[in-house]
Amino acid sequence: MKITFLGTGTSTGVPHIGCTDAVCLSKNSKDKRLRSAISIETETKNFLIDCGPDFRQQLLKNPIDNITAILFTHEHADHIGGLDDLRTICHKQGAIPIYAHQRVLDALKKRYDYIFATENRYKGAAKVISNTIENKPFFINKQEITPIDVLHGNWQVFGYRFDDFAYVTDVSFISVAEQEKLKGLKVLVLDALRIAPHPTHFCLAEALTLIAKLKPEKAYLTHISYKLGFHDEIEKQLPKNVFLAYDNLIINI
Repeated sequence: MKITFLGTGTSTGVPHIGCTDAVCLSKNSKDKRLRSAISIETETKNFLIDCGPDFRQQLLKNPIDNITAILFTHEHADHIGGLDDLRTICHKQGAIPIYAHQRVLDALKKRYDYIFATENRYKGAAKVISNTIENKPFFINKQEITPIDVLHGNWQVFGYRFDDFAYVTDVSFISVAEQEKLKGLKVLVLDALRIAPHPTHFCLAEALTLIAKLKPEKAYLTHISYKLGFHDEIEKQLPKNVFLAYDNLIINI
């Protein structure tokens, strides 16, 4: 399984527009962060988790010839804003299956009504096949996927487990029952927005506390804002099995 971090930034990306903070002005490529998304590639399947406003740029950098499915964590703009850019891929491979909570699918249909239209449809629009998921395991082409039901403030969000890998972004609370689904992992990817506490995201200390409890072999932090600090400085302070993810990082499991 090959995991590519297409983006590792928070909703505004890094650098933040108009920001003169030293992190935003950094010349280190690891401090340049597009909106958070990943790809998961196996020998025969290519999955994406989220499709944000930087989607076009991300796939030009990390080409994927055929998309098996896209899974959405939730409907905030930084996670769905690139849906229209699927059009060129759809022209080559046809309709792309998407999987999400019904609430998220409803939001997508409202925002992208022309994609989901059944009458007088614009021929150039992206084509998707909607699939509703609930908080129970499901299969896509024989690949088992387990949703992780978490809270992002008061907002319900799905993380996802693929075999020994799990991705949980935009999270501020995970129940004990859902934490059980995150045990025995080789790799856990977890939200860590900044140093100071935040009402809708794990801060660094909260993420590290949960990682210590769950004990994955390795953990990578994502959905990072400039307020977390410089990549190289923060990574030196982390436990030996914890790393800061960065854009275009590839890991193999």
